[in-house]
Amino acid sequence: MIELYHSQRAMRNMRRAALQRGVVAILDVGSSKISCLVLRFDGGAALEADGIGSLAGQVGFRVIGAATTRSRGVRFGEIHAMQETERAIRTALQAAQKMANIRVDHVIASFSGAEPRSYGLAGSVDVEGHVVTEQDVSRVLSSCDVPDFGEGREVLHAQPVNFALDHRSGLSDPRGQMGQALSTDMHMLTVDAAAIQNLAHCVKRCDLELAGIASSAYVSGIASLVEDEQELGAACIDFGGGSTSLSVFMKRHMIYADAVRMGGEHVTSDISMGLSVPTTTAERIKTFYGGVYATGMDDREMIEIGGDTGDWEHDRRTVSRAELIGIMRPRVEEILEEVRARLDAAGFEHLPSQQIVLTGGGSQIPGLDGLASKILGHQVRLGRPLRVNGLPQAATGPGFASAVGLCLFAANPQDEWWDFEIPVERYPARSLKRAMKWFKDNW
Repeated sequence: MIELYHSQRAMRNMRRAALQRGVVAILDVGSSKISCLVLRFDGGAALEADGIGSLAGQVGFRVIGAATTRSRGVRFGEIHAMQETERAIRTALQAAQKMANIRVDHVIASFSGAEPRSYGLAGSVDVEGHVVTEQDVSRVLSSCDVPDFGEGREVLHAQPVNFALDHRSGLSDPRGQMGQALSTDMHMLTVDAAAIQNLAHCVKRCDLELAGIASSAYVSGIASLVEDEQELGAACIDFGGGSTSLSVFMKRHMIYADAVRMGGEHVTSDISMGLSVPTTTAERIKTFYGGVYATGMDDREMIEIGGDTGDWEHDRRTVSRAELIGIMRPRVEEILEEVRARLDAAGFEHLPSQQIVLTGGGSQIPGLDGLASKILGHQVRLGRPLRVNGLPQAATGPGFASAVGLCLFAANPQDEWWDFEIPVERYPARSLKRAMKWFKDNW
């Protein structure tokens, strides 16, 4: 645990160094594609800013290189064939560097899957009427009871989401204020340690330094939820290729994250098996003709399956669009039902606003938003990532939500536990608190 804390601190320092050099690469390692963006930052002056929320320094940036390649060796958002993934990362990185006309040494990466688990932690300390200092913030963070999250797990994010001074809750930065008792609520996300280690190892093999790592559930939420949604409470569902991640935001902080080990590729493989066609053909049919709602017209609309097996009869087959929808809909429903179960477990219905935003490449299936609002029982909208400077038109779709979110994470990360000097002897004790219980009590 202490070792992890130090490795995260080291990455934070490396990120600062990269920003001072003025260039960093963003790498979104997904199951269907690997995206790489090269960012240029404008000057290091903003890095000196201090204050919670901007401790790590807010800076302006623009995208000067972008490339995408088909993912290889990644399943359910996790690396399972190191050499293939390494080749795919190198391909994307070289193309992005060529476009940017600059060599990049530091990379900030995101990944999905890895069985994320959320915990809500609480801690409090006495400040005895003094002015709250940075040391007090460190003390209160280290007073949180950390659950025994088990062997083989690592903390990916640990963010203070709320501070309270005496009876005043909802403070984003308590420093400089006076009071008797300072308390905090922290959201902690743990993932399967092997997934992080494999990604870090893969990045190292590509001769790059890892300057940060984030959960794609988190970064998709930053990119796709508008300010009001992040403030009042909303869920972001990132419908990826190999997994579907979800994150819940409140008061501009992520307070819950989870992932379902199913995504758009599972819909494609259902089509492939249902129609006895290769995966590439199934993907094409899904993209051009797919949907989840059939009308009377769809019985009459015939789709040519095509093929080059040499068997004339086999290659001239057609299928009605209604049949295609009949294959796709059950799998999409299954994924949405799983998402609903996770949102229910998170206590999503306790939020003041229950907006749901769908993003990710898989969210482009026609009619998905209607089906999602029926199954999830809330307002659902389709989300495209925020526009960022210099982003090519081809990279502005929902499939790039986590890549764009990662740019925002690189330029303006939220405070994490490791941004503070936690005294080692105060390193957190271990006891379990149910995630999000504190959330109902505090807001």
